[in-house]
Amino acid sequence: MDAVAVETKNDRVKKPKWLRVKLPTGKKYTELRGLVDKYDLHTICTSGSCPNMGECWSEGTATFMILGNICTRSCGFCGVKTGRPETVDWAEPEKVARSIKLMKIKHAVITSVDRDDLADGGSIIWAETIKAIRRMNPETTLETLIPDFMGKKRNIDRIIEVAPEVVSHNMETVRRLTREVRIQAKYDQSLEVLRYLKASGIHRTKSGIMLGLGETEDEVLQTMEDLKSVNLDVLTIGQYLAPTKKHLPLKQFITPDQFQKFEKIGYEMGFRHVESSALVRSSYKAQKHLT
Repeated sequence: MDAVAVETKNDRVKKPKWLRVKLPTGKKYTELRGLVDKYDLHTICTSGSCPNMGECWSEGTATFMILGNICTRSCGFCGVKTGRPETVDWAEPEKVARSIKLMKIKHAVITSVDRDDLADGGSIIWAETIKAIRRMNPETTLETLIPDFMGKKRNIDRIIEVAPEVVSHNMETVRRLTREVRIQAKYDQSLEVLRYLKASGIHRTKSGIMLGLGETEDEVLQTMEDLKSVNLDVLTIGQYLAPTKKHLPLKQFITPDQFQKFEKIGYEMGFRHVESSALVRSSYKAQKHLT
Protein backbone atom coordinates (compact mmCIF):
# COMPACT_ATOMS: atom_id res chain seq x y z
CA MET A 1 0.00 0.00 0.00
CA ASP A 2 1.19 3.51 -0.83
CA ALA A 3 2.04 4.79 2.64
CA VAL A 4 4.79 6.48 4.60
CA ALA A 5 6.13 4.78 7.72
CA VAL A 6 5.88 6.83 10.88
CA GLU A 7 9.01 8.75 11.83
CA THR A 8 9.54 9.97 15.37
CA LYS A 9 11.55 12.76 16.87
CA ASN A 10 11.70 13.27 20.61
CA ASP A 11 8.81 10.78 20.90
CA ARG A 12 6.58 12.95 18.73
CA VAL A 13 5.12 11.76 15.45
CA LYS A 14 6.36 13.78 12.51
CA LYS A 15 3.37 14.55 10.30
CA PRO A 16 3.79 14.66 6.53
CA LYS A 17 3.32 17.90 4.60
CA TRP A 18 -0.08 16.88 3.23
CA LEU A 19 -1.58 16.47 6.71
CA ARG A 20 -2.24 20.05 7.68
CA VAL A 21 -5.40 21.23 9.40
CA LYS A 22 -6.79 24.63 8.42
CA LEU A 23 -8.06 26.77 11.26
CA PRO A 24 -11.84 27.22 11.04
CA THR A 25 -12.86 30.66 9.81
CA GLY A 26 -15.82 32.46 8.28
CA LYS A 27 -18.89 34.36 9.41
CA LYS A 28 -21.07 31.26 9.88
CA TYR A 29 -18.42 29.48 11.96
CA THR A 30 -17.90 32.55 14.16
CA GLU A 31 -21.65 32.89 14.69
CA LEU A 32 -22.12 29.23 15.64
CA ARG A 33 -19.05 29.20 17.87
CA GLY A 34 -20.51 32.16 19.75
CA LEU A 35 -23.81 30.33 20.29
CA VAL A 36 -22.05 27.16 21.48
CA ASP A 37 -20.04 29.15 24.03
CA LYS A 38 -22.92 31.39 25.15
CA TYR A 39 -25.41 28.59 25.78
CA ASP A 40 -22.87 25.90 26.72
CA LEU A 41 -24.05 23.63 23.89
CA HIS A 42 -22.33 20.28 23.50
CA THR A 43 -21.19 19.18 20.07
CA ILE A 44 -18.72 16.44 19.25
CA CYS A 45 -17.32 18.89 16.68
CA THR A 46 -15.87 21.04 19.47
CA SER A 47 -15.16 18.41 22.12
CA GLY A 48 -13.45 16.18 19.56
CA SER A 49 -11.55 19.06 17.92
CA CYS A 50 -12.71 17.88 14.51
CA PRO A 51 -10.45 19.19 11.69
CA ASN A 52 -13.48 19.78 9.47
CA MET A 53 -15.53 21.80 11.96
CA GLY A 54 -15.32 25.10 10.10
CA GLU A 55 -16.22 23.54 6.75
CA CYS A 56 -19.17 21.57 8.14
CA TRP A 57 -20.56 24.40 10.24
CA SER A 58 -20.41 26.78 7.26
CA GLU A 59 -22.71 24.33 5.44
CA GLY A 60 -25.12 24.03 8.37
CA THR A 61 -24.02 20.61 9.60
CA ALA A 62 -23.01 19.68 13.17
CA THR A 63 -22.58 16.50 15.21
CA PHE A 64 -24.03 15.92 18.69
CA MET A 65 -23.16 13.12 21.13
CA ILE A 66 -25.85 11.72 23.42
CA LEU A 67 -25.96 9.37 26.43
CA GLY A 68 -23.07 11.02 28.23
CA ASN A 69 -19.33 11.06 27.62
CA ILE A 70 -18.29 7.85 29.37
CA CYS A 71 -18.27 4.65 27.31
CA THR A 72 -18.64 1.07 28.53
CA ARG A 73 -16.12 -0.09 25.94
CA SER A 74 -12.38 0.50 25.76
CA CYS A 75 -11.52 0.70 22.07
CA GLY A 76 -7.81 1.26 21.52
CA PHE A 77 -8.28 4.08 19.01
CA CYS A 78 -10.90 6.18 20.78
CA GLY A 79 -10.36 9.24 22.96
CA VAL A 80 -13.67 8.91 24.84
CA LYS A 81 -13.34 7.95 28.52
CA THR A 82 -14.10 4.37 29.56
CA GLY A 83 -15.82 3.53 32.82
CA ARG A 84 -19.17 3.50 34.58
CA PRO A 85 -21.52 5.87 32.73
CA GLU A 86 -23.71 8.38 34.49
CA THR A 87 -27.46 7.92 34.93
CA VAL A 88 -29.45 8.46 31.75
CA ASP A 89 -30.64 12.05 31.37
CA TRP A 90 -34.23 11.74 30.14
CA ALA A 91 -34.33 15.47 29.42
CA GLU A 92 -31.47 15.10 26.94
CA PRO A 93 -33.63 14.69 23.81
CA GLU A 94 -35.20 18.11 24.35
CA LYS A 95 -31.81 19.67 25.16
CA VAL A 96 -30.30 18.39 21.92
CA ALA A 97 -33.32 19.52 19.92
CA ARG A 98 -33.06 23.03 21.43
CA SER A 99 -29.35 23.18 20.62
CA ILE A 100 -30.07 22.34 17.00
CA LYS A 101 -32.76 25.02 16.89
CA LEU A 102 -30.49 27.66 18.40
CA MET A 103 -27.70 26.83 15.98
CA LYS A 104 -30.12 26.70 13.03
CA ILE A 105 -28.64 23.38 11.92
CA LYS A 106 -29.85 22.14 8.54
CA HIS A 107 -28.41 18.63 8.86
CA ALA A 108 -27.67 17.10 12.25
CA VAL A 109 -25.51 14.06 12.92
CA ILE A 110 -26.23 12.26 16.20
CA THR A 111 -23.78 9.80 17.75
CA SER A 112 -23.30 8.26 21.19
CA VAL A 113 -21.05 6.29 23.46
CA ASP A 114 -21.71 2.56 23.84
CA ARG A 115 -24.08 1.87 26.72
CA ASP A 116 -23.77 -1.87 27.24
CA ASP A 117 -24.83 -1.24 30.86
CA LEU A 118 -28.40 -0.59 29.69
CA ALA A 119 -30.80 -3.35 28.66
CA ASP A 120 -31.90 -1.25 25.68
CA GLY A 121 -28.35 -0.15 24.87
CA GLY A 122 -29.58 3.43 24.99
CA SER A 123 -31.88 2.89 22.01
CA ILE A 124 -34.90 4.43 23.74
CA ILE A 125 -33.06 7.73 24.28
CA TRP A 126 -31.87 7.48 20.68
CA ALA A 127 -35.44 7.22 19.41
CA GLU A 128 -36.75 9.97 21.72
CA THR A 129 -33.93 12.29 20.61
CA ILE A 130 -34.83 11.85 16.95
CA LYS A 131 -38.50 12.47 17.71
CA ALA A 132 -37.69 15.62 19.72
CA ILE A 133 -35.47 17.01 16.97
CA ARG A 134 -38.21 16.48 14.40
CA ARG A 135 -40.83 18.15 16.59
CA MET A 136 -38.71 21.23 17.19
CA ASN A 137 -36.82 21.30 13.87
CA PRO A 138 -39.11 19.84 11.18
CA GLU A 139 -36.86 21.03 8.34
CA THR A 140 -33.67 19.50 9.77
CA THR A 141 -32.50 16.24 8.22
CA LEU A 142 -30.81 13.59 10.33
CA GLU A 143 -27.96 11.11 10.27
CA THR A 144 -27.52 8.72 13.19
CA LEU A 145 -24.11 7.18 13.82
CA ILE A 146 -25.17 4.28 16.01
CA PRO A 147 -23.32 1.65 18.09
CA ASP A 148 -23.86 -2.02 17.33
CA PHE A 149 -26.32 -2.43 20.27
CA MET A 150 -24.59 -5.80 20.77
CA GLY A 151 -26.44 -6.98 17.68
CA LYS A 152 -29.83 -6.98 19.47
CA LYS A 153 -32.46 -6.51 16.78
CA ARG A 154 -35.09 -4.96 19.06
CA ASN A 155 -32.74 -2.13 19.92
CA ILE A 156 -31.81 -1.60 16.28
CA ASP A 157 -35.52 -1.68 15.40
CA ARG A 158 -36.09 1.43 17.53
CA ILE A 159 -33.78 3.35 15.19
CA ILE A 160 -35.44 1.89 12.12
CA GLU A 161 -38.90 2.83 13.41
CA VAL A 162 -38.05 6.55 13.60
CA ALA A 163 -36.39 6.37 10.15
CA PRO A 164 -33.49 8.85 10.09
CA GLU A 165 -32.54 9.90 6.57
CA VAL A 166 -29.11 8.25 7.01
CA VAL A 167 -28.09 5.52 9.48
CA SER A 168 -24.38 4.94 9.96
CA HIS A 169 -22.40 2.32 11.85
CA ASN A 170 -18.63 2.31 11.57
CA MET A 171 -16.54 -0.79 10.88
CA GLU A 172 -13.47 1.27 11.90
CA THR A 173 -10.88 -1.22 10.63
CA VAL A 174 -10.23 -4.44 8.71
CA ARG A 175 -11.19 -7.91 9.94
CA ARG A 176 -7.70 -8.93 11.14
CA LEU A 177 -7.30 -5.84 13.34
CA THR A 178 -10.84 -5.66 14.73
CA ARG A 179 -10.14 -7.55 17.93
CA GLU A 180 -7.17 -5.29 18.71
CA VAL A 181 -8.75 -2.01 17.63
CA ARG A 182 -12.36 -2.41 18.80
CA ILE A 183 -11.92 -5.13 21.47
CA GLN A 184 -15.56 -5.80 22.44
CA ALA A 185 -16.94 -5.38 18.91
CA LYS A 186 -17.15 -8.08 16.24
CA TYR A 187 -16.49 -7.59 12.53
CA ASP A 188 -19.28 -9.86 11.32
CA GLN A 189 -21.74 -8.44 13.86
CA SER A 190 -21.15 -4.93 12.50
CA LEU A 191 -21.69 -6.18 8.96
CA GLU A 192 -24.93 -7.81 10.08
CA VAL A 193 -26.13 -4.55 11.68
CA LEU A 194 -25.57 -2.75 8.37
CA ARG A 195 -27.22 -5.55 6.38
CA TYR A 196 -30.24 -5.56 8.71
CA LEU A 197 -30.64 -1.77 8.51
CA LYS A 198 -30.71 -1.80 4.72
CA ALA A 199 -32.95 -4.85 4.50
CA SER A 200 -35.38 -3.17 6.91
CA GLY A 201 -35.88 -0.21 4.60
CA ILE A 202 -33.37 2.42 5.75
CA HIS A 203 -32.90 4.72 2.76
CA ARG A 204 -29.16 5.41 3.20
CA THR A 205 -26.72 3.26 5.14
CA LYS A 206 -23.19 4.39 5.82
CA SER A 207 -19.95 3.19 7.39
CA GLY A 208 -16.38 4.35 7.89
CA ILE A 209 -12.90 2.93 8.30
CA MET A 210 -9.61 4.52 9.35
CA LEU A 211 -6.22 3.66 7.91
CA GLY A 212 -2.73 3.67 9.34
CA LEU A 213 -3.04 0.90 11.94
CA GLY A 214 -1.01 -1.64 9.96
CA GLU A 215 -3.65 -2.89 7.51
CA THR A 216 -2.66 -3.96 3.99
CA GLU A 217 -4.19 -2.70 0.76
CA ASP A 218 -5.73 -6.12 0.11
CA GLU A 219 -7.36 -6.04 3.55
CA VAL A 220 -8.84 -2.61 2.89
CA LEU A 221 -10.21 -3.77 -0.46
CA GLN A 222 -11.71 -6.87 1.17
CA THR A 223 -13.42 -4.69 3.79
CA MET A 224 -14.83 -2.51 1.02
CA GLU A 225 -16.13 -5.62 -0.76
CA ASP A 226 -17.69 -6.88 2.49
CA LEU A 227 -19.47 -3.55 2.94
CA LYS A 228 -20.71 -3.56 -0.63
CA SER A 229 -22.05 -7.09 -0.09
CA VAL A 230 -24.50 -5.71 2.51
CA ASN A 231 -25.64 -3.00 0.06
CA LEU A 232 -23.95 -0.11 1.87
CA ASP A 233 -24.54 3.28 0.24
CA VAL A 234 -21.90 5.59 1.71
CA LEU A 235 -18.29 4.86 2.70
CA THR A 236 -15.82 7.17 4.46
CA ILE A 237 -12.08 6.44 4.64
CA GLY A 238 -9.73 8.57 6.74
CA GLN A 239 -6.35 8.63 8.46
CA TYR A 240 -6.02 7.29 12.01
CA LEU A 241 -4.33 9.66 14.45
CA ALA A 242 -3.70 8.47 18.00
CA PRO A 243 -5.50 10.69 20.56
CA THR A 244 -2.72 10.14 23.13
CA LYS A 245 0.43 8.06 23.61
CA LYS A 246 -1.66 5.56 25.59
CA HIS A 247 -3.76 4.70 22.53
CA LEU A 248 -2.91 2.35 19.69
CA PRO A 249 0.25 3.55 17.94
CA LEU A 250 0.07 4.98 14.45
CA LYS A 251 1.90 2.67 12.05
CA GLN A 252 1.82 4.66 8.83
CA PHE A 253 0.58 7.76 7.07
CA ILE A 254 -1.44 6.97 3.96
CA THR A 255 -0.55 9.14 0.97
CA PRO A 256 -3.09 11.31 -0.87
CA ASP A 257 -2.62 9.17 -3.99
CA GLN A 258 -3.56 6.03 -2.06
CA PHE A 259 -6.67 7.68 -0.66
CA GLN A 260 -7.65 8.75 -4.17
CA LYS A 261 -7.09 5.18 -5.37
CA PHE A 262 -9.49 3.81 -2.75
CA GLU A 263 -12.05 6.46 -3.67
CA LYS A 264 -11.88 5.51 -7.34
CA ILE A 265 -12.18 1.80 -6.55
CA GLY A 266 -15.11 2.51 -4.21
CA TYR A 267 -17.08 4.20 -6.97
CA GLU A 268 -16.21 1.37 -9.35
CA MET A 269 -17.61 -1.07 -6.77
CA GLY A 270 -20.88 0.83 -6.84
CA PHE A 271 -20.97 2.85 -3.62
CA ARG A 272 -23.22 5.90 -3.98
CA HIS A 273 -20.79 8.21 -2.13
CA VAL A 274 -17.14 7.71 -1.16
CA GLU A 275 -15.19 10.23 0.94
CA SER A 276 -11.53 9.25 1.09
CA SER A 277 -8.73 11.50 2.32
CA ALA A 278 -6.53 11.96 5.37
CA LEU A 279 -8.81 14.34 7.27
CA VAL A 280 -12.10 12.62 6.45
CA ARG A 281 -14.13 11.75 9.54
CA SER A 282 -17.49 9.97 9.82
CA SER A 283 -19.62 13.08 9.46
CA TYR A 284 -17.49 14.79 6.79
CA LYS A 285 -19.74 16.32 4.09
CA ALA A 286 -22.61 14.42 5.73
CA GLN A 287 -25.28 16.61 4.08
CA LYS A 288 -24.16 15.36 0.64
CA HIS A 289 -24.99 11.80 1.55
CA LEU A 290 -28.73 12.40 1.53
CA THR A 291 -28.92 12.16 -2.27
